[in-house]
Amino acid sequence: MLKGLITALRTLTILPVPGKNAPDFSRALYGFVWVGLLLGAVLYGGTWLWVDTIGHEGLEVAAFLVLGAAVFLTRGLHLDGLADCADGFWGGHERGRILEIMKDSQLGTFGVLSLVLILLGNWVFLVRLLETGRGVWLIAAFVISRVLMVDLAVRLPYARESGTASAFVKGATWRHWLANFLPAGLIVFFLLEWPGVLVLCGGWGFSLLLGRFAQVRIGGVTGDLLGACCVLAESAILLIGSFV
Repeated sequence: MLKGLITALRTLTILPVPGKNAPDFSRALYGFVWVGLLLGAVLYGGTWLWVDTIGHEGLEVAAFLVLGAAVFLTRGLHLDGLADCADGFWGGHERGRILEIMKDSQLGTFGVLSLVLILLGNWVFLVRLLETGRGVWLIAAFVISRVLMVDLAVRLPYARESGTASAFVKGATWRHWLANFLPAGLIVFFLLEWPGVLVLCGGWGFSLLLGRFAQVRIGGVTGDLLGACCVLAESAILLIGSFV
């Protein structure tokens, strides 16, 4: 599991981690929940430091810096998946065409629009969370969104013969699922009590619906779809937290 965590950190973040990768890349799935916790804690720590040193002035700037740090720490990997999915599912109708568009490195109109809307929305939600002293929802958002990627990887086949995420998806089992959802439930309960557990259950419902949609349209999951699930869940949880 230690090698799996190292591989997960190298895959999901830009952090330089010493050690060897897991021989089976699917072992990295064991570490997704902990990577989410680490990222969320670092970003929440940044908001706490801002409020502690500067106060509640300029929270819009603080939210912008946090979102910029999130993009930097994750290399924008999941945002890229969201943009590719937006281009593919909105720009194509047949399975082959959707997958072809998603694989294209060029960014289309739908991809640009999805990135603008999601980043703008996250900025608004985060500003409200900081204003109301509920920045801890940031940690829950990062934990749950990473766990939902494991859920999709476990439940769905890989939609292509091969691809960047195929090594993760093809070796995913229910042991990976349990190793993520059980600690995630404890984490969000510790942070938010029962509302956190309800949000985790709601996120799983969203993952089930997204997985069903993907299976009907393209026959399974891809790395881009995993990233899109992560970003959409993250944004939805920040939205919920800003109004609870």
